[in-house]
Amino acid sequence: MKKKVDVDDLKRGMYVCKLDRPWRDAPFLFQGFEITDDEQLAQLKQHCKYVYIDADYRTGTAPQVLTPPLARTPRVEPAETDQKPVLRIIAEDATAPRPRGAYRDETTIDQEAEAIRETYEQATTLIYTIMEDVHLGKSIDTTGAKEAVGHMARSVLRNPDALVCFAQLKKRDDYTALHCLRVSILALAFGRHLGLDEEGLNLLGIGALLHDIGKMRVPDTILNKPGKLTDREYEIMKSHVPLGVQILERTKTIPAKALEVARLHHERYGGTGYMENLKGDQITEFGLISAIVDVYDALTSDRVYKDGIASLDALKKMYEWRGRDFHPALMEQFIQCIGIFPIGSVVVLNTNEVGVVRTLNREQRLKPQVVLVMKPDKTHHPALRAVDLARETTPTGKPYEITEVVSPAMFNIQPADYLPVRAVA
Repeated sequence: MKKKVDVDDLKRGMYVCKLDRPWRDAPFLFQGFEITDDEQLAQLKQHCKYVYIDADYRTGTAPQVLTPPLARTPRVEPAETDQKPVLRIIAEDATAPRPRGAYRDETTIDQEAEAIRETYEQATTLIYTIMEDVHLGKSIDTTGAKEAVGHMARSVLRNPDALVCFAQLKKRDDYTALHCLRVSILALAFGRHLGLDEEGLNLLGIGALLHDIGKMRVPDTILNKPGKLTDREYEIMKSHVPLGVQILERTKTIPAKALEVARLHHERYGGTGYMENLKGDQITEFGLISAIVDVYDALTSDRVYKDGIASLDALKKMYEWRGRDFHPALMEQFIQCIGIFPIGSVVVLNTNEVGVVRTLNREQRLKPQVVLVMKPDKTHHPALRAVDLARETTPTGKPYEITEVVSPAMFNIQPADYLPVRAVA
C-alpha cells in the first residue's frame, strides 16, 4: 500500500516507491529503493517535498528498476566504501577513480567498422587456433596475438563502438574462444574510458585475450556440461586459473602485467573469489578491470547451460554486487563506459516503436542513435532508419526517449543484424 510521507518524516528502512516529481528529475539510479543511509535521506530532502513509501515493504523484498539519473557535481568517497548510495551512474561526472585522460572519437562507427573488419576476422581465426594449439600441447602464437591486439587497441582509440559491435556476434557454440575475444574487446573499450595509454591497452588486451587459456586443459565433459557442476567438477573447473598461469609463464614473451589478467580475473573485491582469495587493494587494477568485463560478457552470452540476459539486467545485477564482487567506483565507471543502453540493446521508444541501439552518445549518454526496426503496431519497418535521439524529434514534435529495454527474444530480433557488422560471416 502506498503512503504519502513528508521528506522530514522519512527514516532508514522505508521503501520509496514514488517521488513528487519524475524519477529522471532526481539523482537516483533505481525507480524505487530502500533508504539505507543518511545521504539518501539528505538527497530526498534536497530534491523532494514529499514521497510515497510502500507501507507493506519488508527489507530486501522489492524489485529495483533502473532509471537514468541526473548529472551532478561528484562527491569523492574512499575507494574502500562497500555501501555507496544508489546515485548518479550515467552522469557526466562520476566518483573516483577518475579517468586519467580523455579520448575523442576520430572516426564514425561505420568508418571504423569497415577499417577493423579484417582485423576482427583475423583475430577470430587466431583465437580459435591458439585454443586448439594449447589443447594439443603446442606453443602459443604470441606474435600474432600481440599484433591482433595492437590493431584492436588502435581501433578502440579511434572509436570503440565498432569493435563493441563486433562483440555482439555471439554463438552458443565455441563459447570459450569467442568469450576471450569479446572480453579483450570490452577490456580495451573500458581501458580507453579509464584513460589508459596505448601501451597499457596493449597489455590489458593481450591479457584479456588469453585469460581463459587454462580452460583448454579442463575436460570437455566439464567445460561443456549442460547441468550444474558437482563440487568436484567445480574444483576442476577452477583449476583453469593456475593452469592458464602456468601456460603463460612458460611462454616467455607474455609480459607479467598482462599475465595478471589470467591470474586475477576470478578474484573478487570483497575477498570471495579464487584462487588466492585476494581482496580490495590486494587485487591489481588489471585484475579489477578483468573481473568486471569477464562477468559482464558471461552474463550476457548464451551458454550450454543457460541463455544470456539483457545488458541492462546484467548491469543491474553487477551494480548490486559492487563492493562484494567488484570495486564500487570501477563498477560505476564501467556502467558509464558501456552505457545504460549498450550497443545492441533492444529498446522501446516513447513512440512505441522498437529499435536497436547502434551508437552511443558520449556527451548525452541517455540519447544514443537507434535503428528503428518495428513500427508502433510491432510490424517491421519497410525501410530501416537510424534515429539520433539527441537531435531528432518524434512525428508529433516531442523529444525521442527510451522507455523500456527488452530482451531481443521478445520481438525475435537479432541485434547484430542492425549493426555495422551484419555482413560478417
